[in-house]
Amino acid sequence: MGFRSSRLVRRPGTWLTVTLALVLAGVLIISLDDSPAAPGRAVSGSPTAAATTPPPVAKDPAWMHPLRPGEKPPQFVLFSFDGAGSHEHWSRYLALAKSVNAHFSGFLSGIYLLTDEQRARYTGPGHKPGGASIGFGGSAGDVATRVQDLNTAVAAGHQIGTHYNGHFCAGAEPSVGRWTAAGWAAEIGQFSRFVDDARDRLGLHLSAKDVTGGRTPCLEGNWAAAFPAMRDAGYTFDSSQPSDGVKWPTEIDGIREFWMPYVKVPALHKKVIMMDYNLWYQFNHARNDPSHAEQYTQATLETYRGAYRAAFDGNRAPLVIGNHFNDWAGGAFSRAAEGFMGEVCTKPETVCATYAEVTKWMSLQDPAVLDQYRSMPPAQAG
Repeated sequence: MGFRSSRLVRRPGTWLTVTLALVLAGVLIISLDDSPAAPGRAVSGSPTAAATTPPPVAKDPAWMHPLRPGEKPPQFVLFSFDGAGSHEHWSRYLALAKSVNAHFSGFLSGIYLLTDEQRARYTGPGHKPGGASIGFGGSAGDVATRVQDLNTAVAAGHQIGTHYNGHFCAGAEPSVGRWTAAGWAAEIGQFSRFVDDARDRLGLHLSAKDVTGGRTPCLEGNWAAAFPAMRDAGYTFDSSQPSDGVKWPTEIDGIREFWMPYVKVPALHKKVIMMDYNLWYQFNHARNDPSHAEQYTQATLETYRGAYRAAFDGNRAPLVIGNHFNDWAGGAFSRAAEGFMGEVCTKPETVCATYAEVTKWMSLQDPAVLDQYRSMPPAQAG
């Protein structure tokens, strides 16, 4: 299935336009990244001293086993957040996830590990040094706080993936959709260096080899060029491409694609990719008007619940909830994600897990059993 998008967005107040090459109704808008705005108070002392000791390896949960005859898969829910830079959002989601025994994935923008003064260390493919469509990491104290947040997340069992670096979407050319395999290799290589440098200098409890996949900026990319570079970097999964309904991950050219579901939004009477920015654009063209925050929160929750019910009662495909560490529209979508995490992760036969955990679970299963579930129609909310 091919998707083609165009995008005209670069500054606050401008709008984004996307065309999805899918024979489905509705205009489709793909995600705009967050920046690490207000990442929080800087930690005192040296960044390395502030880091915590890596935790012991946790035991597998009870659901991590091959399915028994007649047993259905757990209903996996994969909460994932692009950018993963805001200290405020890390604090909120880490506390909530702990309270409901949930794990989630943060897709880190690599330049958030660089201070603003270090911006020249990054050169996006085809761009000038220091250029990016999102902000850099702020002050040294801001970056140190971010490293602490990442360490806390890793220690709690959450996954850190990549959101790459400069967030060059269509309109900021050459954008990710135009990069060659060599361009993708350069982008991934720089991300890896930023992570390993933060490990060596700042005490980050993560190395480049621990990162096994992520999400591309704006869900864009020439996959024939991107996937070879991902494979060469040791990546095993991607979660960027849309699917009509909730469907099981599919291996494409050696990369397992965790699909972003294109689902019915009851409040809009049409389908939209189930991501916060896409929903926001469809609600009011992404105008930052908080007066409808409660309405948008409830509409988003209704969408999440419908997609969950369709998957739970149908093919049990992992449900991807894609979001950002942002408070767009008066925090409407953050509240929806927090509300849904609080209610769904405690449901029977439901597991809020990371991509790595679902991948490990899938590796334990009889391939014939998984093929049976993959052969079922994608789950569609009524």
